[in-house]
This record gives sequence, structure tokens and C-alpha cells, in this order.
Amino acid sequence: MKKICLLVIVSIMAAMLSACGGETEKEENRNNLEFTVVSEDRLPDELKEILDQKKESAFKLTYADEGYLYICVGYGKQESGGYSVTVNELYETDNAIYVNTNLLGPKAGSSPGTSPSYPYIVLKIEFRDKTVVFD
Repeated sequence: MKKICLLVIVSIMAAMLSACGGETEKEENRNNLEFTVVSEDRLPDELKEILDQKKESAFKLTYADEGYLYICVGYGKQESGGYSVTVNELYETDNAIYVNTNLLGPKAGSSPGTSPSYPYIVLKIEFRDKTVVFD
């Protein structure tokens, strides 16, 4: 009976250790990507049209053009201006590209105005034929 309990405990510990090892391996294969934030006036015309059609609602999309991949994240209609979008992470693994952004509201004490805004960000990277995962 003691041998069976010991075998079960050793098996559980081995499984836990192998799971931890896999996580470390994933972290090692993670490469931060260099990117450019693209202003609206520098976007390809077709992408401008797509973003204009989608801006009312939140969106996440990619667009490829001339050797570049554009990663776009929009937060939909906001009741005022003064919003900005930040990039928390943009990295690549063996299987995918991961992007994480955040919407920041108007700064305290600022006068954001009364006109609605449509905050979004477009990141430009060299083209990679990988799935983009939006976190």
C-alpha cells in the first residue's frame, strides 16, 4: 500500500515539474517585436476605408500590404475625446504573434469636449505569416 501511495505522489510531482518546464520553454521562445504606430494619414487607402467602416464598434483585425502586417485594435465610439491607446505587449512565439493593448481615458482635470471619438491604434510590423492573438 505504501508503494502505491509513493508511486502516485512521485507521478503527481513529475507531472507538476514537467508542466513548469513547459512554461519556461514557452517564455524562452518569446521574442518582443519592434513596431511602428501608424498615423491615419500614413495608412494604405483600403485599410483607411475598413477602419472607417468598423470604428463605431470595438474591433480587432489584421491587414497585410507590401511586405508589412498592420495590427489594428479599436475601442468603438466613446462619448468624448481625450482617449489614448497604449501597447502593453507585442511579441512573437514559434506559433503566433500576441498583442495586448489598453484604452486610457481622458486625464483627470482635462476638458475632453463633447464630441464623440473613436480611439484605435494601428501597429505596423514586418510581415509574418502567423496567427495574431489579441489578448
